[in-house]
Amino acid sequence: MAEENISFEELKLSRQFLNAIDDLRYTEPTPIQRKAIPLALAGHDLLGIAQTGTGKTAAFVLPILMKLKYAQGDHARALILAPTRELVMQIEDNARELARYTDLRIVSLYGGLGPKQQIEAIEKGVDIIVSTPQRFLDIYIRGIIHTKFIKTMVLDEADKMMDMGFMSQIKNVLEIVPSKRQNMLFSATMHDKVILLTEDFLAFPEKIEIAPQATVIDTIEQQLYEVPNFKTKINLLEHLLRDEALKRVIVFTKTRSNADNVSKFIERKQLGPVRVIHANKGQNSRINAMYEFKEGDIRVLVSTDVTARGMDISMVSHVINFDVPLIDEDYVHRIGRTGRANNVGVAITFANELEMISVAKIEALIQNTITRHNLPKEVLVEKTPFIEAQQMARAIDDLKKKDDPEFKGAFHDKKQRFPSKTNKSSGRTKAKGQRKGRKK
Repeated sequence: MAEENISFEELKLSRQFLNAIDDLRYTEPTPIQRKAIPLALAGHDLLGIAQTGTGKTAAFVLPILMKLKYAQGDHARALILAPTRELVMQIEDNARELARYTDLRIVSLYGGLGPKQQIEAIEKGVDIIVSTPQRFLDIYIRGIIHTKFIKTMVLDEADKMMDMGFMSQIKNVLEIVPSKRQNMLFSATMHDKVILLTEDFLAFPEKIEIAPQATVIDTIEQQLYEVPNFKTKINLLEHLLRDEALKRVIVFTKTRSNADNVSKFIERKQLGPVRVIHANKGQNSRINAMYEFKEGDIRVLVSTDVTARGMDISMVSHVINFDVPLIDEDYVHRIGRTGRANNVGVAITFANELEMISVAKIEALIQNTITRHNLPKEVLVEKTPFIEAQQMARAIDDLKKKDDPEFKGAFHDKKQRFPSKTNKSSGRTKAKGQRKGRKK
């Protein structure tokens, strides 16, 4: 039987999970699910390399649910760690949907709100904990979580965890969970820190790589506009959003202030409805914005990278990178918000002169060239303000100096063109003396 034609029934899943899969209208397993589920059910440690939007959440959640089967005892038997609250919430939602015909108890833990309700949920009894690393440790220290019954542990988006500096927290978690357990690690890329983590976390793992590292799924059309400055980016954004073909759009920025400014502009120009989410927004505000966007009540969601890996929305028509991401790998996760579930999507990137340096690195990472497009004639190209131009020039110099310590840019130290203040002062003093002498 060809692997491509395998069905969920042939993965030997229980009827209650097959019924949940039918409810979710999943037609057939994705490649990561086909390969991971049998190995996970057999008890192997797994190392999964898969880009976002490939169905990997179900690839580790379904085997966990199959093994746990039903609610038992008071303490967690499986632990899933993820880097952001949005991703934790997404995994919890998916797990609850797949476990709807069981009595399994799933609790999510994350920051941004007080731990009282989360502690109460744990004390009622829990089978699966989905958590960010720090919140898990915070509640464990209070004596609320008992780890000796944990038999399965998952690290999702391991590369993002390393980028966010969670290595020490993960090591602390590994010290308090039983050494005899099944481990699964999923990552979109395998940079050096992730490789080190796999050595500590996995024992003789089965490696699953459904696509080359950091590749982009085929259903995403990538476009690039070279844009000189912020104001021109705003003009281009307005021009694009005037097109009704952009039905459900996520706009990514690199800073909270840019996110707020872009959101206000879209609202002022009546190109929305629009909502903005970033780390300064309250938890309820972020949840509500995500829900409204998922339900189609708002057209544009403006976000920083904090949410790039935590959105599971299948009908995003366009992703716009208003700013190129600060971390090259985040490009893959940003644009992976579109083109999901075999739908066609478009990813559009705006890049100024400085950001084009990152674009070259991103293209090397994804092993592909992003298609260049000329700015539409209708878009007004603004003159770059002096301060913005100077900041870009300095940043470009700094990047080039990192690559070549001998590089001398526009802002290297120059010889003094004028005498020092001391010399000027002494010269003036001497002149005064000479003038006095002449008077005498």
